[in-house]
Amino acid sequence: MKYKLLFILAVQYLLLSCSHPTYKNPHVLIETNFGDIEVELYPDKAPKSVAAFLSYVDSGVYKNSSFYRVLKEENQPSASFKSELIQGGIWQTNYKKGISLPGIPHEPTNKTGILHKDGTISLARTTPGTASSEFFICMGDQPVYDYGGNANPDRQGFAAFGKVFKGMNIVRKIYQQPDNEESFDPPVEILNIKRLK
Repeated sequence: MKYKLLFILAVQYLLLSCSHPTYKNPHVLIETNFGDIEVELYPDKAPKSVAAFLSYVDSGVYKNSSFYRVLKEENQPSASFKSELIQGGIWQTNYKKGISLPGIPHEPTNKTGILHKDGTISLARTTPGTASSEFFICMGDQPVYDYGGNANPDRQGFAAFGKVFKGMNIVRKIYQQPDNEESFDPPVEILNIKRLK
């Protein structure tokens, strides 16, 4: 009886140790040719942004996409504000799909409370409500992208919706890749983005 109980406990331990962790919030894996970046999303704070992003992930929009833009202090005009980030999505790999996607209602940081800190993921946009598939990851704290910041003339900020959970070393490695002005040269491949169960 004692050995049977020990056997059952050992099997349960093995099963638990082999299973994937479960998280309160959804996690996605950005698979790149430099390694994987795991991102935690915050649907309770930014429900519209997260729902749209996950719909693109689940439908395979990001297969064979790229990180194509990088902002570094040295590649920005001296008169402008300075910020640091990497930007990705389907703009270069599937432009027609990108422009066909509907805009996501804007969720500013003064409503969500998700500030643009190191590793924050946020939606790229022109005017409020035009964000769709394109996103960026902050390198260091970037308050210019928060509500009231001067990264955009409307001062509405950008819609942050999650944060890098694992893999900031990969984000930094990507950030250091060769660039031509504000464009990675060549772009960094995003093989896929998938939801972690």
